[in-house]
Amino acid sequence: MNDLARDGLEVSFEDANTLRRAQLTLHRWAEIECGDGDDFKSWAIERDEATGIPYMVWVDRQGENHRERIPDREAGALRRVAEICKRIGAHYYHQTDPRGSALRISSKPIPENDYTHAVAV
Repeated sequence: MNDLARDGLEVSFEDANTLRRAQLTLHRWAEIECGDGDDFKSWAIERDEATGIPYMVWVDRQGENHRERIPDREAGALRRVAEICKRIGAHYYHQTDPRGSALRISSKPIPENDYTHAVAV
């Protein structure tokens, strides 16, 4: 919250907590989109190209593919972030690479490839 205040943004505790939870959701979503696995199967989140609906897809040890529709937690988290940012007059950037913070906030517009001035949530 202090970093956002230094950037000129007034954020309530509830909004800061919602942004933090959204960042955790988006980060975990990105990790699973990259894929994971164990000794018995590998899995990843994939979106249907035609509908955009997310599915958990896994391949078992025998090489059989399985696919199950899952709730779109990414869309829900981004919707909450957009609502808060609109209310407080902020801009956000969603980084889909799981190697860093998935969400950055700034009082100024954030260019597509330069989010270094934005605050990592």
